[in-house]
Amino acid sequence: MPVKRVLITDDAKEVMDELREKHGELMFHQSGGCCDGSSPMCYKAGQFRVGKSDVKLGEVYGAPFYMAKDQFKYWQHMQLTLDVKPGRGSSFSIEIPMGVRFLIKSKMFTEEQLEDLEPVE
Repeated sequence: MPVKRVLITDDAKEVMDELREKHGELMFHQSGGCCDGSSPMCYKAGQFRVGKSDVKLGEVYGAPFYMAKDQFKYWQHMQLTLDVKPGRGSSFSIEIPMGVRFLIKSKMFTEEQLEDLEPVE
């Protein structure tokens, strides 16, 4: 089984469960743009338009996780873990009204992991 590029904490899963009850299916996008910089943004599925400048890193707890290609150049050797913490980010992400915000923790892939990574789309 390929090594996943994006993992998730139990706390982040709980927030996603609450968001799904209210908004339905979800998606994530991480860019290097404005607002919270390279923080992951959560949207109702289809609400954010992905394009040729984005790559899909995989699925996280049933939600697609996209990243801007230019950011992926920097993050491609890192395994990302989606987490959540209290506080209000300055983003358009749908968890913000809950008083929490998603964030990314990262660690370098090992040599062995790099040989068996989940492909990006």
